[in-house]
Amino acid sequence: MEIVFLLMLILIMGFALGSGYPVAFSLPGAAIITILLAAGTGYLFTGDVDAYFASGGPGQWLSSGVTNLRGVYWEPERDTLIAIPLFIFMGIMLQRSKIAEDLLVTMAQLFGPVPGGLGISVVIVGALLAATTGIVGATVVAMGLISLPAMMRNGYSNSLSSGIIASSGTLGQIIPPSIVLIILADQLASAADQAGQARQALYKEVTGEIVMPSEFGVLSTSAGEMFLGALVPGLVLVGLYILLILAIAIIRPRLAPAVPFEGDYDMRFLGKVLLAMVPPLALIVLVLGSIIGGIATVNQAGAIGAVGALVMAGYRLHPGGRLQFVPAIMALLGLAIITFTLANYNTNVQNIQSADDTFGINIAIIGVVLTVIAIAWSGYRAYISEGALAGVMVETAKTTSLVFIILLGAAMLTAAFRAFGGEELVKHYLEGLPGGFWTKFAIVMAVIFVLGFFLDFIEIAVVVVPIVAPILLADPEANITAVWLGVMIGLNLQTSFLTPPFGFALFYLRGVASKAVKTIQIYIGVLPFIGLQLLSLVIVAYFPPLVNYLPMRSSLTAETAPPPVNPALQYCIENYVSQEFGENGSAIRSAIDRARGLDLSYLPSNVQSDFERGLDKAEESFDLMDEIETIEAGLEEEAIAYRPLHKEVRALQAQARRIESELEDLRTQISRGWGDTEALQARVERMEAERQEYLDAVPAEWDEAEAAYSRLTANDRRARGLYRRTVDQAYGPLVELIAYIESADALAEIQAPLDALAEDAAGMDGETADVRFTEVERLFGDVAGGNDIRGLLSDARRQIDARTPNVERALDSVEEAQEVFASELAWRTRATDELLPELQAYEAAISGTIGLRQQPKLPQEQAIFVAECNSKHRDISLSF
Repeated sequence: MEIVFLLMLILIMGFALGSGYPVAFSLPGAAIITILLAAGTGYLFTGDVDAYFASGGPGQWLSSGVTNLRGVYWEPERDTLIAIPLFIFMGIMLQRSKIAEDLLVTMAQLFGPVPGGLGISVVIVGALLAATTGIVGATVVAMGLISLPAMMRNGYSNSLSSGIIASSGTLGQIIPPSIVLIILADQLASAADQAGQARQALYKEVTGEIVMPSEFGVLSTSAGEMFLGALVPGLVLVGLYILLILAIAIIRPRLAPAVPFEGDYDMRFLGKVLLAMVPPLALIVLVLGSIIGGIATVNQAGAIGAVGALVMAGYRLHPGGRLQFVPAIMALLGLAIITFTLANYNTNVQNIQSADDTFGINIAIIGVVLTVIAIAWSGYRAYISEGALAGVMVETAKTTSLVFIILLGAAMLTAAFRAFGGEELVKHYLEGLPGGFWTKFAIVMAVIFVLGFFLDFIEIAVVVVPIVAPILLADPEANITAVWLGVMIGLNLQTSFLTPPFGFALFYLRGVASKAVKTIQIYIGVLPFIGLQLLSLVIVAYFPPLVNYLPMRSSLTAETAPPPVNPALQYCIENYVSQEFGENGSAIRSAIDRARGLDLSYLPSNVQSDFERGLDKAEESFDLMDEIETIEAGLEEEAIAYRPLHKEVRALQAQARRIESELEDLRTQISRGWGDTEALQARVERMEAERQEYLDAVPAEWDEAEAAYSRLTANDRRARGLYRRTVDQAYGPLVELIAYIESADALAEIQAPLDALAEDAAGMDGETADVRFTEVERLFGDVAGGNDIRGLLSDARRQIDARTPNVERALDSVEEAQEVFASELAWRTRATDELLPELQAYEAAISGTIGLRQQPKLPQEQAIFVAECNSKHRDISLSF
């Protein structure tokens, strides 16, 4: 029965949207009406309001809805949504202040004499507007009003002009910072958590192991990573557009003629170009650069963009005169002062320690005051200039409210969809498809493509993505990242916005285009650009590193990068070490041999044996890496025959699990007395027989094949685990020995306090001993390898402070501490000259391979390799 209400939910929502009822109310309205009908029907016919719900009931739906509503506003993990109004304000302000128009006119004059130059200018400006606005409708309308008349006047084909404008206007979907990318990141972060839990459950079910290796975990995403991931695909798309326009201009010049500039390319023109191009480009670089460089979060970058747009509007909306650029100059001067101060002074007000700190804070205050005055002055100018600021604020509030209301409504709709079992139906349908992950992915992308004709990107992002994304992310066959899935969905939505007859961008352009431009011309004009967008989808699908590499590299090279010992990095780190062993293994072995030839005779026996054991472990790591490579080659060879069988059996078992899930629901209904019990019991028996048929269809050779492959994977895990322990044991004693030797000077500085303590120990009482001994013990605790001496001093202190003091034994312990101290200082001092340079050379030779796991963070070379390695999707399905 819940299927009926699920269909009712979809039909009510579709009818409301089709009738023109606002989306913000259609989504929650459909959910509320259907939930009430299902609860009322269940109460009337069964006496239980939960009867016609697949899981829970109206109470659980309400609880889930409240949780989702609260999450939109109060969950710290979702604070990225704060960036939405900031970026919206930035884009609308740049458009209202006509900075975008100046940019287009200037670019057209600059590139016009080039064949197709005007069209290329439109594409470039469209990309720049996309990097400031991120709203398709606003960009297409602005481009249509500004550039279409100019292209028609200069003899451009109406079809080509329409195609260029419509396609350039949709770049805001994919070029960061984009509103759709922020919303997708928010939805995919939650979907990745669900997918991770589902993959963990699948691993436990099929392998019987409780803990899944962390390298099989689902990678989540953030708005900053989405921006980085979408950057290269967006630039690829822009490049394809430009190449198409150039090709058309060269092959058929009359469709895209050159537009000669009637003025002079003089210093005046250069100044005009710089004034039109440099500020918006600088703002874009500042916003994106601060995110990419890890200087600012997405929210902070949005604030930078909003303030920057306001300052630019302050001089653009001004009628002119000597003071036109004064606020902008003040802002730049203030930022320069703040940057200089942060780079050269300590500006922590709570930690002022010198006159220089006070001076730096005073300079910073001057910079802040200048910047605040500049922002306020620019805001006042925008406020009095035809109410521009008020208009921008109103439009920002409207657009932001629309986004958040849709988010809230979608949360209610999604909760209702799940309450009627819709998510399970979708999951079972997709998992039942032949062809594995890529079939599921193609179906989902086709559905999103079609929905893009009728729904805005916000509705698709918040309604469809939470349902299908966990299913795709959980599939271990492709093992895709959330950022890659988000970029693919963004590209897909961009394509559907252009596709006739329902593409939103076509309607936007039709609304502002001249009557001389026929609708059929707009449709024809976008076709080649749709082809390029589909090509970009194929390119990104085939080359995942185009999306994944920049986020991975940014993460691994940042100050907050995970340490190399992180389990999720081990596979790629071992690939790097394997490659280095193959290319530079002889040099590393020679370094080990040189270290083995060092004179260690005067070192303490335990230090000497630990170091020699570390050398043995370093040599052993080569054999272990060879073993790993041999096992991996065996796995690849075995997988050729095992993969088809594994795929067949797992598909049968998935069908059996799907039936078992439905059987659990039916048994629950029977136990509660819902519906016709006899009919339900007959259905259970039929489904149990069907389930058994799937299990009986498992080939007889499956158990033996699975056991053989499992033994290989177990050997692989054993070899890798042994290798990791071995290299840690090889590098640890070396680092420890270097630390001992480098601490010789620090150890020597404690001799005077130790001698004074020894001299006074005989006459100390317990209280004095506690103070004096503890102070010296702390000094030895701060020196590498000083714990033995510290322990002897601690024994002496306890003997003096005991209930029955034993001064003689205490003095013996102090004397022994002095002897150990003298011995330690002697060998460390000698080793400083004789051993330390050689040990440091040995450490440098192995730190990037054998010692890589023990580094505080990945060095640049290794980080780049690991980022490239991790950016490729690796099929891990045979481990499930």
